[in-house]
Amino acid sequence: MRNVLVIEDDREIVELLEIHLGDLECTVSKAFNGDDGLKKALEENPDLIILDITLPNMDGIEVCQKIRSKKNTPIIMLTAKSEEIDRVLGLEVGADDYITKPFSIREFLARVKAIFRRTKMHDQDYEKSLTNQMYFDGLSIDIDKRKVLVAEARVELSPKEFELLVLMASHPGRCYSRSDLLKIVWGYDFEGYEHTVNSHINRLRSKIESDMNQPRFIMTTWGVGYKFNEDIRS
Repeated sequence: MRNVLVIEDDREIVELLEIHLGDLECTVSKAFNGDDGLKKALEENPDLIILDITLPNMDGIEVCQKIRSKKNTPIIMLTAKSEEIDRVLGLEVGADDYITKPFSIREFLARVKAIFRRTKMHDQDYEKSLTNQMYFDGLSIDIDKRKVLVAEARVELSPKEFELLVLMASHPGRCYSRSDLLKIVWGYDFEGYEHTVNSHINRLRSKIESDMNQPRFIMTTWGVGYKFNEDIRS
């Protein structure tokens, strides 16, 4: 049984989502403003957060930022706004996905199921292709425990940061374009949002690199994208 926190001020939408999340055998916790939502997100440790952008007291972007500074819980953002900047901003502050209102319940449930699948490292075939533990000169990655150590100190990564790191560390030297990473890690074709990858890579580097200006692990391949340094041996 998974617990989903819905942070949304429209009570009719909350009721509707609660009914259909129940069909996925999820329990639902509810908050109707940003302050309460943030408190519940930090105290209840939900498996997934559904977060509206427009909220009383504290907007969803700020709530997302504060959650991300402390927790790696997957987040799906809801927005009634059509402007591209809102969707981009939501992804760049750490949301795993977004849905624009109005949306169909079928689409919503598909996104929720996709998040749950990706928290298990995609599918079984992909999981079997990875070694459970990887070591690279001071960097340790434990896939089963979703645990990353740098110089024996644990670092907390968001789900997307962790998936980016595991993907590239599993294939040192292989260059991934930003579009490749969006399709593989996010699971959707976010055409036009390639700079979202840059934001996540920068946050990942800030957590695992000792010098952001001279990264040792995540290398930039100019004109292409990113790769894991093949010269760092396990």
